[in-house]
Amino acid sequence: MHNSKISDQSLVKQYIQGNESCLEMLIQRHKDRLFTTIILIVKDSYIAEDIFQETFIKIIKNLKAGKYNEEGKFLPWAARIARNMAIDYFRKTKRMPTITDSSGHDVFRTIRIKTENREEQIIRSEKEDLVRAAIDKLPPEQRQVLILRHYGDLSFKEIAKMTNVSINTALGRMRYAITNMRKAMANTSFQPFDA
Repeated sequence: MHNSKISDQSLVKQYIQGNESCLEMLIQRHKDRLFTTIILIVKDSYIAEDIFQETFIKIIKNLKAGKYNEEGKFLPWAARIARNMAIDYFRKTKRMPTITDSSGHDVFRTIRIKTENREEQIIRSEKEDLVRAAIDKLPPEQRQVLILRHYGDLSFKEIAKMTNVSINTALGRMRYAITNMRKAMANTSFQPFDA
């Protein structure tokens, strides 16, 4: 019953069947990425820790209620729960407006989570505070496009539709975001994003 050779799906199944230690293995395997998902939204490590705990309480309830049917994709499912709980916290504290697309759908609720990419690896590195600080300094419209593109893995066509701007405007904002990120990171040897 050891480590990474067991699939998430197998751990979920065994946990639902009563093997409590499988849940602990799932938490250990994904805690860094789930915590990063939360802290990128709330930007406070103490609040993020509370939301992280609440996220796993909700994950446990959903698993026990039979609401997990992601066919082996535990991380995107868990990350959606984490992200939605962080967004709900933000809304309650009135620090984040709902951003809707032209059809009235909440942009942040429809972001797809990438299970693994270069940017996530960077954020989990020792430079994560530096990257977050650089993202936070971006103008809101540049920050939005960068997050949707790099963390949501949306195409520029999808971003343009969601944010109700032309594709050229979305591309332009992304170019400015990357330029500004590079300026913010100029004192380090590390470039956070590729154009």
